[in-house]
Amino acid sequence: MAVAARKASAKSKADAKSSSAPVAPKPAEFSKEQELSAYRGMLLIRRFEEKAGQLYGMGFIGGFCHLYIGQEAVVTGLKMAMIDGDQMITAYRDHGHMLAMELSPRGVMAELTGRRGGLSKGKGGSMHMFSKEKHFYGGHGIVGAQVSLGTGLAFANRYRGNNNVSVTYFGDGAANQGQVYESFNMASLWKLPVIYVIENNRYAMGTSVVRSSAETDFSHRGLSFRIPGIQVNGMDVRAVKSAGEMATEWCRAGNGPIILEMQTYRYRGHSMSDPAKYRSKEEVQKIRAEQDPIEQVKARLIDKKWASEDELKAIDKEVRDIVADAAEFAQTDPEPDVSELWTDIVL
Repeated sequence: MAVAARKASAKSKADAKSSSAPVAPKPAEFSKEQELSAYRGMLLIRRFEEKAGQLYGMGFIGGFCHLYIGQEAVVTGLKMAMIDGDQMITAYRDHGHMLAMELSPRGVMAELTGRRGGLSKGKGGSMHMFSKEKHFYGGHGIVGAQVSLGTGLAFANRYRGNNNVSVTYFGDGAANQGQVYESFNMASLWKLPVIYVIENNRYAMGTSVVRSSAETDFSHRGLSFRIPGIQVNGMDVRAVKSAGEMATEWCRAGNGPIILEMQTYRYRGHSMSDPAKYRSKEEVQKIRAEQDPIEQVKARLIDKKWASEDELKAIDKEVRDIVADAAEFAQTDPEPDVSELWTDIVL
């Protein structure tokens, strides 16, 4: 009888725990204004990245350059769930995150080309841009390094007693780094308000997830640290926004960290130097044809008669003009003065 009672008690506790754990919500129902906002925001990222790829090929952008084409719904949907003061931090595939956080397209593009008007004064390049004003903390070139820093941002939020959340992005490859799990442990112990967003685009550099990860369900990566997680369709901006709202509410309620595995896809190689021969053209074309995040929104707008083809073309032209202006600025703005080598240095 005693054994049976203990088992029943354990089961009831487990049931209570599981019932309080977050579950993946249904995709949000967007209004006309939200659909148009998401369409424009994702299109700006897409056109910006296409232009960045062109400038890289022309030699205006040096070093590394990692494009976000295909993954636009992730950062766009999550930004829609954030409030003023929430922080964002990510790795080196970061241009889309900057634009979503409303950083100037001119400033982002000028940083890519190493010009004076760049967000880091032309000294950071593609992988290292910041804006304290917009609560964007990079852009980091070391795989997984931003996870520790994002956890630190969450610690600062708790220490200050504010209501803000740290939205910390990393990829499926970075999910295997040791410092990620050290961060998980501390975040869970101290109930830190951090959302760990794992952008699973299926390939860590050139290696498929199924070849490099024993556990391919990345939403489970925090279970041994008692961090709940859910999988999200990262190609649907409505699903991302809905999951983002649930996750921010979870953190603001004092429940500690949560993991959102965004199942997404990048159309280009890992970086501009990657020909992506490890996957077939048919695979990429199939994703583009069936799951493209921008085309999904476009189809809904037209189906609901919220926008015509001509109206959406006008938005595309407006976005292209913004990107063209940013590219022109980034090619003509002066390079930093040599004296800049000695500024922003802590001795």
